[in-house]
Amino acid sequence: MGHYKYKGAEALTVLHENQLRSFVSVWLKAKRKGIVLPVTDDPYYSSMNMLLFHVLQSAGGYLNWICRNLSLPDPQILPPPGEKHIEKEAKRYLAYLLEKWENRLCDVEPAAFEDKVFESNWGVPFCIDAMLEHAVMHPLRHEYQLINLMEQQKK
Repeated sequence: MGHYKYKGAEALTVLHENQLRSFVSVWLKAKRKGIVLPVTDDPYYSSMNMLLFHVLQSAGGYLNWICRNLSLPDPQILPPPGEKHIEKEAKRYLAYLLEKWENRLCDVEPAAFEDKVFESNWGVPFCIDAMLEHAVMHPLRHEYQLINLMEQQKK
């Protein structure tokens, strides 16, 4: 790190990496404790494995969206392993994903992060900087959720 044209992108990329690592660590702990997610119609909350899949898939999706909207080369991120294999492959896939993120935004001029908005994959307008912030907060929000569930479900 240290060679980004826009230091905000550098900071958010590092924070995103830290939060993804932390989320996976907390997820593994919650999984070992047998944490049960609340019942919902959302398929990404149908199991702990699907929650992990969701967070890792989203992290790749944010980078794909950013690269597409900045006209950067497609990072060609493979999808995470499916629900049955995600737990066993989580650390390997996380390393792969973080490698895809590494230095991807180094040469982007600062103005590109804030001067335009683009429609997100879920239909809400975001500037690139805001999507980077969202990428940081997404695993943090799910980590917070798991920490609260572990507290509530103490045996």
